[in-house]
Amino acid sequence: MATKPSNHNLNVLKKPLALFSQSPMTGFYRDGYCRVGPEDTGNHAVAGVLTKEFLDFTASRGNNLRQIGLEPGCKWCLCTTRWKEAMEAAKGKDDPVVPKVFLHATHESALENGVTMDALRKFAAEPEASGGGGSLEKNAPITPSTKGGIATETH
Repeated sequence: MATKPSNHNLNVLKKPLALFSQSPMTGFYRDGYCRVGPEDTGNHAVAGVLTKEFLDFTASRGNNLRQIGLEPGCKWCLCTTRWKEAMEAAKGKDDPVVPKVFLHATHESALENGVTMDALRKFAAEPEASGGGGSLEKNAPITPSTKGGIATETH
């Protein structure tokens, strides 16, 4: 394994990195976690829910995630720079071009690659937007998306 086990990886809240999705199986290492290692040059650290607008946006930049079976609603570990590009292109906080982020499953390395905690909180999925957890802090289970299938990326 290229990085430490997931229970030794931290999220952006400095807590143990949480499992994000096993259906579709996500993460650079296809283990359901948005953990990164030296082989992951795209830094697939941002845990986000895909939207039609984001899929269109990333396809326009050469990475058509629909070709690998992903669709709106899938939970996916996103390249930090692509998520940041979408955020910078957004016309406001509610612009669907920016996938909502799950802080508990976003690897801390996103903060070392040009994304701020304020930006992540601004686009955090509920109930995480109000402090990084809400019911998640009480260890409530996270239900992964059932859309899509096992996928590999094209870049």
